[in-house]
Amino acid sequence: MQPTRVIGLMSGTSVDGIDAALVEIAGKDSDLKVELIAGETYPYPPQLREQILEIGTGAAVSIADLAAIDDAIAHAFAKAAQLIQNGHQAATLIGSHGQTVYHRPYQGLGNLGYSLQLGRGALIAHLTRITTISNFRTGDIMAHGHGAPLVCKVDAYLLSHTQKKRCIQNIGGIGNVTYLPDQSDDWLSQIRGWDTGPGNSLLDLAVEHFTNGAKSYDENGNWAASGTPCYPLVEQWLSHEYFHLAPPKSTGRELFGVAYLHQCLQDSEVYELNTADFLATITELTAASIVHSYDTFLPKRPDQVILCGGGSRNTYLKDRLELLLGKVPVLTTDETGLSAVFKEAIAFAVLAYWRNLSIPGNLPAVTGASQEVLLGEIYGTYG
Repeated sequence: MQPTRVIGLMSGTSVDGIDAALVEIAGKDSDLKVELIAGETYPYPPQLREQILEIGTGAAVSIADLAAIDDAIAHAFAKAAQLIQNGHQAATLIGSHGQTVYHRPYQGLGNLGYSLQLGRGALIAHLTRITTISNFRTGDIMAHGHGAPLVCKVDAYLLSHTQKKRCIQNIGGIGNVTYLPDQSDDWLSQIRGWDTGPGNSLLDLAVEHFTNGAKSYDENGNWAASGTPCYPLVEQWLSHEYFHLAPPKSTGRELFGVAYLHQCLQDSEVYELNTADFLATITELTAASIVHSYDTFLPKRPDQVILCGGGSRNTYLKDRLELLLGKVPVLTTDETGLSAVFKEAIAFAVLAYWRNLSIPGNLPAVTGASQEVLLGEIYGTYG
């Protein structure tokens, strides 16, 4: 089978831009091979980013305005797909995650989960003239799953180890983990995954709050590193019911967003924290919630933790994780040969590739779905 050139497009809950990955993919599952040809992050136009953030925090929007924003996001994704191909052989397939603006987990047979990603695949296909696969979460949700996290099967075939148990920890706006046992008998059935809680979301929101929008993130965690975490406050926040809810579970800005940040700011008043101390404490919550998640829901800590996503570049956060995990090494997927920054975009390229080959993309043990299903809706080109 000849390699297929695929574009993966992804924008997470941080809404910091569109990650585009141009990759060549060969094989199916155990023989899966992925080569990153080009990767780039394309910022949203500032007004569009602001509109997305407003919708994500529950702002009222008319159907007409929602349709216009949906189209604007699709245009931005299509432009990213076109730009990433410059100077390279053209792709024949696009896998677009789109932009999540709402996520409600599965709540029982009478109330399936609901997840809305804007940036419609039909328009991306029309603009790029490339077959586009999008709406990846719907199939898993229809099978009574959470529709998240979806990249665990990709992690399994690209990042598992024959002898080591690994946690692949993505730190985007929301953190999510894939637990990969060593490749012993029936190892696939032992894979687990869930959203660990806030990743960069609260930290980014706090930076925007303290700088009146002049900055959107804490570069390398330098600002937080100049402060001191308030550990009693971290313990108070870790009592939140989400952290104690057993997997399968998923979350988003609906829970760990602006309203939650304001609650955290209110909680911190009694401790009279300065800005750096508050940022250090919010960063500590991300690190502590990840480690709490492992200690609560895994039989024991993994042999390695491997980071990916934007948070993998936050040196202070990585240092805090290493301290809390003790002897467990903390690496990044870069050190395994897979781009840490573009890993999620690569994953959606693989999910599109699998969908095109009619290979199921979900892991029911992770999402809670009743069965394996095909993920994504296919939009061809016409005319």
